[in-house]
Amino acid sequence: MELRDYLRVLRRRWLSILVIAVAVTAAAGVFTAVQTPQYASTARLFVTTSQTNDAQLLQGGQFSAQRVKSYADLITSRELAQRVIDDTGLKTTPADLADQVEAQAVLDTVNLDVTVTDPDAQQAQVIAQSYAEQLTDLVRELETPAGQADAPIKATIVDAASYSDNPVSPQPQRNLALGVVVGLMLGFGLAVLREVLDTRVKSLDDVAEITDAPTLGTIAYDAAATKTPLLTQIPPHAPRAESFRVLRTNLQFVDVDSEQKVFVVTSAVPGEGKTSTAVNLAISLAQGGARTLLVEGDLRRPMAAKRLGMDEAVGLTNVLVGKVKAPDVFQIHNDSRLSVVASGPIPPNPAELIQSHAMEDFLAYVREEYDVVIVDAPPLLPVTDAALLAAKSDGALVVLSHGKVTKEQVRHSIERLGQVDAHFAGLVLNKVPAKGKSYGYGYGYGYAPGDQAKAIHLPGGVHD
Repeated sequence: MELRDYLRVLRRRWLSILVIAVAVTAAAGVFTAVQTPQYASTARLFVTTSQTNDAQLLQGGQFSAQRVKSYADLITSRELAQRVIDDTGLKTTPADLADQVEAQAVLDTVNLDVTVTDPDAQQAQVIAQSYAEQLTDLVRELETPAGQADAPIKATIVDAASYSDNPVSPQPQRNLALGVVVGLMLGFGLAVLREVLDTRVKSLDDVAEITDAPTLGTIAYDAAATKTPLLTQIPPHAPRAESFRVLRTNLQFVDVDSEQKVFVVTSAVPGEGKTSTAVNLAISLAQGGARTLLVEGDLRRPMAAKRLGMDEAVGLTNVLVGKVKAPDVFQIHNDSRLSVVASGPIPPNPAELIQSHAMEDFLAYVREEYDVVIVDAPPLLPVTDAALLAAKSDGALVVLSHGKVTKEQVRHSIERLGQVDAHFAGLVLNKVPAKGKSYGYGYGYGYAPGDQAKAIHLPGGVHD
């Protein structure tokens, strides 16, 4: 992934990143609130030898520095913990007490810091002082040679155990700051992981990764489309209507040398809006003045004629089996002057009918009668019908539903068209959210006429 990819992830999923960051910060706050405050007390010891001349002092200093590390290790011993328990009268075990204490040899010195943490500040001081005293006694006992009264090395308390009523744990500011940082990193990491694993098509960049074929248009998402699915039911300057006008314009540049064009409109999988796209594209072409025919080529689940409110009883299947002539099944949609051929009765063998010579004869006839023929075909992946129809047409338009179809499904769909040597005219990205203006061709800018035209008085009495 490049920098722009990470920025795109941030732009797309900033809300989820923020939610995770807030959740982690809140968890850090709760964790901080339920923790028992811990107080620390530190005592410092100085380890020295009894040598007097310079050479002995140097050797003694090196010996003391080595010994300090051993004494630091003795701090967590059960023997020393038991001595402290006996000295202070604590009601605990040596193992538990050893967990409360730690020792640190100060680098390049013979100093040893003993730190004790406890929920009670005063008790932490008492324990730390006892540890320092008991350690000096233990060092004297361990370092005194047999038969002698004095040890050549000793530990001396130079700083008595300190007292502080400021807890060292928890640290609310630090924990909350860490919560914010960790939350943002976790949120962004999960967003990137989700982006990498999410193979759905959600932008023109995703389409460009799949194929070099042009994207002829992007259809704006309209929440009211279920109630008003047709262009004739919405204002002419609605974003969805503008989307289809752009698609209509781009379609004119496909195979510009051919006067009659037959286009199959299909999709990778069901539910991507290919029927709505086919119907509204045909309406838009008819409104633009082209003699347009919509053929319901989905002989398995026909929906186009029903959406237009046309008679479904007689149609394409009747022509293909020789029951009626082609001109007898043409219907006119009154609102758009669009010619429509319904599917007719659903046959038991749709693929065989589509491959028949009768289908070729029908398409040859409508090529001569109309400027543009739009065939609403089934999805490409579930059945072979769409690929067979595409092979008999001038081009296939594949409708992709924004955020639903995957890149792999689109690749397989394009491969299926290639297997039958069908001409792949281009893609149509459907149900694109209005906030994604970068996905479209300007439909989201809302350049509709005003409610009332205002007259502009020009010199000479001319009005504009």
